[in-house]
Amino acid sequence: MPDPTARTVLSPAFGAACHVLAVAGHAVVVDPGAGVTEAVVAHAAERGLTVHAVLATHGHPDHTWDAGRLCAALGVPFVVHEEDAAWAGDPGAVLDALSGGTPASAGVGAALRAAIEASGVAPAVVPDDVAPFATPDGAAVLEYGRLRIRALHAPGHTPGSTLYLTDGVVLTGDVLFAGSVGRTDLPGGDAAAMARTLADVVGGLDPALAVLPGHGPATTVARELGTNPFLQPRR
Repeated sequence: MPDPTARTVLSPAFGAACHVLAVAGHAVVVDPGAGVTEAVVAHAAERGLTVHAVLATHGHPDHTWDAGRLCAALGVPFVVHEEDAAWAGDPGAVLDALSGGTPASAGVGAALRAAIEASGVAPAVVPDDVAPFATPDGAAVLEYGRLRIRALHAPGHTPGSTLYLTDGVVLTGDVLFAGSVGRTDLPGGDAAAMARTLADVVGGLDPALAVLPGHGPATTVARELGTNPFLQPRR
């Protein structure tokens, strides 16, 4: 099977990264942040891609704002781990909850709301077809045409945070960044779960994998295992 190609489209809200993964003309879109629909649809048309689904690494609105609009434009379902399905289905409601929650979440909610409003993107649309998946043994296999994706449950940032792994690349959402990891002080965050995820899930990844995170530059598993301070063994 050919190696997958990836195109990244950045949202104007928080610089959230939306990734289009494709193999032999078959594609999925991962993390449709605010304002990415037009660029993603144009890219798919230019490359002649058959997009089978829109996926989310987790349910925070900076990664799901355009899900309903993009799914409607492409005629595909919105796929997310069952633990985050309720959040992912209504990004506007999640933004409201963040804005009125704990001091930490209220700060994030206010900043995200300001970024979305400043970007001038349209209001979120609730997806018509949300297709949750389960990971009873910690993983699931999602197949779309010739594109095969292994979904690894990676809770901590949110209950349903997921890594999407395909040949040579892993999409880490807000679990793992270049030099850092996702925060756990927002609703649904769990520091103990994140510690287990970093040790068992991230720590078990092939070091040769390229890492496409939800924010910031690409990296590699090897680089993060060797230099990321949150992945170093405690002495």
